[in-house]
Amino acid sequence: MDSHHFLETALVFLLAAVIAVPLTKRFRLGSVLGYLLAGIIIGPQELGLISDTSGVTTISEFGVVLMLFVIGLELSPQRLWVMRRQVFGTGLLQVLGTSVVIGAAAYYLFGLSMNAAAIVGGSLALSSTAFGLQILAERKEAGSPYGRQAFAILLFQDLAAIPLIAAVPLLATASSKHGFDVYAVLRTVGAIVAVMVGGRYLLRPIFRFVAKADTVEVSTATALLVVMGTAWLMELVGVSSTLGAFLAGVLLADSEYRHELESHLEPFKGLLLGLFFISVGMSMDIMLSVQRPLAVAGMVVGLLLVKGALLWPLGRVVGRLDGRDSMRLAVLLACGGEFAFVVLKLAREQSLITNEQHALQVLAITLSMALTPLMVTLFGRLYGAKPAKTREYDTIDTDAPRVIIAGYGRMGQIVARVLRAQGIPFVALDHSVEQIDLVQRFGNWSELFYGDPARPEMLRAAQADKAEVFVLAMDDPEASLRTARVVRRMYPTVKVIARARNRQHAWRLMDLGVEVPVRETLYSSLKMTRQTLEALGLSPELAADRVERFRRQDAELLKRQYLVYDDDARIVQTTREALADLDQLYQADAEPVPASERQQPTGVTPSDQDVTR
Repeated sequence: MDSHHFLETALVFLLAAVIAVPLTKRFRLGSVLGYLLAGIIIGPQELGLISDTSGVTTISEFGVVLMLFVIGLELSPQRLWVMRRQVFGTGLLQVLGTSVVIGAAAYYLFGLSMNAAAIVGGSLALSSTAFGLQILAERKEAGSPYGRQAFAILLFQDLAAIPLIAAVPLLATASSKHGFDVYAVLRTVGAIVAVMVGGRYLLRPIFRFVAKADTVEVSTATALLVVMGTAWLMELVGVSSTLGAFLAGVLLADSEYRHELESHLEPFKGLLLGLFFISVGMSMDIMLSVQRPLAVAGMVVGLLLVKGALLWPLGRVVGRLDGRDSMRLAVLLACGGEFAFVVLKLAREQSLITNEQHALQVLAITLSMALTPLMVTLFGRLYGAKPAKTREYDTIDTDAPRVIIAGYGRMGQIVARVLRAQGIPFVALDHSVEQIDLVQRFGNWSELFYGDPARPEMLRAAQADKAEVFVLAMDDPEASLRTARVVRRMYPTVKVIARARNRQHAWRLMDLGVEVPVRETLYSSLKMTRQTLEALGLSPELAADRVERFRRQDAELLKRQYLVYDDDARIVQTTREALADLDQLYQADAEPVPASERQQPTGVTPSDQDVTR
């Protein structure tokens, strides 16, 4: 390939990816579908901008090798052990059950050989990790019960893909006229043992030696050397190179170099993996959907129905999800996955399946992936974006509290722990079922109740009329303001201590009578500023003085701006005046204020002083 043709090909690939991927992500269809669409458009069947598809495929396969290496890095034994019940319970049953059903259909209905049916069943049992995790992240449902179950199943599928890829050449050898090759199996086992033993005793010393050079490009080259070396070794013995890359990743999963390796390889992996999906799109026979529409539609519908029908009872019985969440799980994971492209491509190269069978399956997988975001969106609109709350508000049966805590997140939990240690009775309320369940996993908090602090009947049940202090620790500014309005109206004598997201939130709380809202990042920022000044050589006394002067001046500025906070021009003016005043203050007096004065700042509670200092 001459330089001119190479540059032209590279430009076509980059332009297609830059246009197609943002468009598909804009419509929440995922980047994988964007790459496939780009490959279809520039491929020989459509615009014909790229003719050398074999050369592109050879280069792009290294993207799959890097992807398997990074997956191996993420599969640390500790992580798998923590999630063992979900991963090796629901995940194992899903892969085995779907593989058997689809494999049996391929063998009895479509006439595939036993070995080919096993590979097809296993590959179609896998779902799209890229699509699944992306959809969960976009819908903010990764932490939901069905989201965690989906992640566990996808994690096991990533694990299952490795032996499936390794099995393709072995099954191809077994189905050949020479029968089962014992020496091929021994070579494979020997190579795996060599990689695991050599990697365990050689990789860490190598990375330790390279790390001493403190050179980024050498570290990147070493990471690529490890991946390419293990892949090459596996190819020598006739095993898929991706298996070697995965094993190398697993061996380094618990090493101190894991995150550095991942950061070095991520750009290469992303680009080359995108190139792989583009090459898959270029090889797709899109005309099959016109020539054999019933066959293609039947495969797509059959794949979605079979996987969905098996996923729903697994989520319901094994995963202990309710009916709605089980259906969400089935809709999310019913499609095919990107690993199927890799497995089926190997199966075609090893003559386990024909070119036509490969083309039909790749087209069906792609269409199922394209339909998944649409089905998830449709299901969300029909049944609501979030599961309906089935839990009633808790009945509060406790002694009269001195403190009510609204919101049991990071700030509310710290307040509660100190009050509990001091033996001060309190009641904590939170409107998130997930947060309540999460906290209860780490201990029995009898003072914590599920309920909306903005509801008057909830406050009455919590005996807010007998409380001395109401701590408003909610992280949602609007919910915080609603609760503050109700508390100030119903219990005007209760002292409200409120968390403020920012200055605007603080001013609106001050409108409701909250005297000194606690801005959630102010004191930690002052603490960091003091440590920074000390690190730059200032004495601890002088650093504390500078920070305290700023805190006092900022507190005064907050009060001054509160009087004009609806006037943007005045806000800008007062900010500039405050900066000038602070400069003059620092320049006028280079000596620190005596410690006794710093300990008595006006308008600040003792707890504020402790945090600030």
